[in-house]
Order: sequence, then C-alpha cells, then structure tokens
Amino acid sequence: MNVGQRKIFRWNAGVGILIILTALLPAGCGYRFAGGEESVAPGLRTVFVDVFTNKTGEAYADNIFRSAFISRFVQEGRFKPTRGRGEADVICRGTILSLQASPLSYKATNLSAEDRITVTLEISFEERESGRTIWADGAFTGTGDYPVTTVGVTETSRKNALSKLAGDTAERAYRLMMSGF
Repeated sequence: MNVGQRKIFRWNAGVGILIILTALLPAGCGYRFAGGEESVAPGLRTVFVDVFTNKTGEAYADNIFRSAFISRFVQEGRFKPTRGRGEADVICRGTILSLQASPLSYKATNLSAEDRITVTLEISFEERESGRTIWADGAFTGTGDYPVTTVGVTETSRKNALSKLAGDTAERAYRLMMSGF
C-alpha cells in the first residue's frame, strides 16, 4: 500500500465507525423518534378539562387557559371532551400560579417598547377512576411577548399575547402528556 491508499483506508474506516456510532447513539440513550407510542392507554378516550384555579390578579385568566386546553383536546382529536367529570376517562386539572409582565426592550426614552408575559402553571392529567397520574408538572412555564404602545392598544396586545400564550402552553403540555415526559 502506498501513502495515498493508506490515507483513503484510514478515512473510510473513520467514516464507517462514525456511521455505526451515529446509528447506535439513539438506541443507547433512550431517545426515540416522534410518532412513537403514546404513554396513555388506548382505552382512555374521553377527557374532562376541570375549571382552572386562578391564583393571580389577572381577571379571566382561568377561563382563557381552560378554553385553550379544551381547544387543544378538540383539535388533536385523540380524546372526546365531556361535559362532566363523571363521564370522563381522564381529567386535566390546572392552577395558574403566577402571571407576570416584565419589560423586554426599551425605547430611547427609557420606556418599555416590548413586554414579556410569563405564566407558571400547575398541571395534572390523571385517570378518573384510579386517580393514577399520567402526567403532571408543578411549575410549567411559558412566555409571550407583546408591543407596548398607547394605553388602549397595549392592553389589546397584552390580551392577544395572553390568549396566544395559553394556546402555546396547552399545545406544549398536550405533547408532553401524550409522550410521557
């Protein structure tokens, strides 16, 4: 073998080892690809989204977040929402622990140009009959940003940001509930 052939051989062997390690890495760390098996038993088909508890000063935040969770369950189609607890296989519960706004960016006048709203929720998803918790998070957080302009416009932007935040939070929580993380 000449020097050029040895370099090609070493390069091919290195690439081969890299390919093998890359293929084995997902199997060794518990990683799995999306679209895999759900952590929720297939026989559980109905859900009741309980009234959310609101421990903040934000009026109607409980309704906004509960509606977002109901919409998420409807949109995904995996569960059929029920009108009452007694009719459901699983129950989703939530408590809004905190809802805070803080400046994200400033104008040249040192006034806020954009604010960030942060929510912290306690969420649980459990089987109704057994009471077994399928998924829970005691400090589930999310953020949303909105522009600060004039008083009336800013309030509208804030409400829109809160609705979007509720929808995004419900989507993220739903994915985690279904995956078992």
